[in-house]
Amino acid sequence: MESLKPLRSAELARIAGVSTDTLRYYERNRLLPPVPRASNGYRCYPPQAVERVALIRRALGLGFSVAELARILKARDAGAAPCKTVRALAAEKLRQVEQQMRDLKRFRSELRAVVRDWDQRLSGSDGRPARLLEAMAASPRRPAARLRPKKRA
Repeated sequence: MESLKPLRSAELARIAGVSTDTLRYYERNRLLPPVPRASNGYRCYPPQAVERVALIRRALGLGFSVAELARILKARDAGAAPCKTVRALAAEKLRQVEQQMRDLKRFRSELRAVVRDWDQRLSGSDGRPARLLEAMAASPRRPAARLRPKKRA
């Protein structure tokens, strides 16, 4: 922290490496508590807000949703110790990532097989249409699982 005086939005944003829009978003979504305003209307953040923004960014980067993080921080700000909740959420996120990795490995195997099949078809096509898409549609292999991430709550 550069000083112990209250920070304006622009100062906090610069120090924390985010935009002022991001700070307002965090405040709107109750990740940052409401802060007093100076007589000119500027928000006055306490110096501890730098650490809070760093925590928010790290948690969001690890896959915590805004709603999850808001609940956790609300409990913590009220004096609770939500450590077990945080740990359980992180464990569930790890389980989801591991499942996505398994799905991606299956998808990679399927895609490799398709490319190998297409290479064989192309090598024997002598410039004629190899009908790759039609061959893929007629393939007895099951389609790969959807690989889109689940929507965060």
